[in-house]
Amino acid sequence: MDVSVLVMDGVFDSGLSAVLDVLRTAGELRDELDRPPPPYRVTCVSPGGRPVRTAAGHLVETVTPEAAGKPAVLVVPGVAHRHAGQLTAWAGSPRLGPVRETVRQARADGVRLAAACTGTFLLAETGVLDGLPATTSWWLAPLFRQRHPQVALDETRLLTHAAGITTAGAGMAHLDLALFLVREAGPELADLTARYLLADHRTRQAGYAVTSHLARTDPTVGAYERWVRAHLDQPLRVADAARALGAAERTLQRAVDRVLGVSPLRLAQRIRLEQAAHLLRTTSLPTETVARRVGYESATTLTTLLRERLDTTPGRLRRQALGRG
Repeated sequence: MDVSVLVMDGVFDSGLSAVLDVLRTAGELRDELDRPPPPYRVTCVSPGGRPVRTAAGHLVETVTPEAAGKPAVLVVPGVAHRHAGQLTAWAGSPRLGPVRETVRQARADGVRLAAACTGTFLLAETGVLDGLPATTSWWLAPLFRQRHPQVALDETRLLTHAAGITTAGAGMAHLDLALFLVREAGPELADLTARYLLADHRTRQAGYAVTSHLARTDPTVGAYERWVRAHLDQPLRVADAARALGAAERTLQRAVDRVLGVSPLRLAQRIRLEQAAHLLRTTSLPTETVARRVGYESATTLTTLLRERLDTTPGRLRRQALGRG
């Protein structure tokens, strides 16, 4: 299977390396299988085919997309921009016009697209994500939602798939993205590769999100987040919260939806689960006690929500805190 990796100046080094290392490791391991999938050919491409400098200053040799030929998949790694202004200016900059055109042409040619972290912003700028589900780095979700409201963003997901496009979450999700591409070619090879690289299976990035960071992007949402934390062990009524903040309930609902794409009740649930996970990792409190401290009636309810929302359990959180996985 031919895979082209679209490399740009400032590319996130570990993201690029994760994609290349997973695919090349899978290629080396395929002969260990009784029925190996087809071999991989991985090529780094860039418009102009010149050497590209990574965020850490390393040079990556590339060829033009035309010289590489039509691939089965075009992968777009993220770049190392951590400030909103830099990221939006980068994604829409005129100098990236040839890069965006490469993405559009690949889409028109029926090539599978895959992107991770800030690379999803580049896909969104081209319009190929319009009307489709996508994910990105959790801490960039408010910016993404504001700039690309036509995309069905779900930053709790680690991976999303739709209509020939796969997107992945924050920086280290490049690893998960590459393993997914291997799994599509052969599940057995993907499992073997993951074991060699000591890569855990993950399905969501919600458990890694810092809700307070996201909430601070809007004063109303930030005030609501602080109010919820001050009343974690009490029943929640959004009307009471809005009244305490001096805002109309509809104003609060619209602000939370605009910034985070969820309802105030769902945001409160995120905060409760985040605090519960913290207590389970850092204290020896019984799960029943933790549940009551974060506003749930029973350990069963908390356990169910942890499994559904964060893809974890109280036992797993306690084992992780002890370094036992």
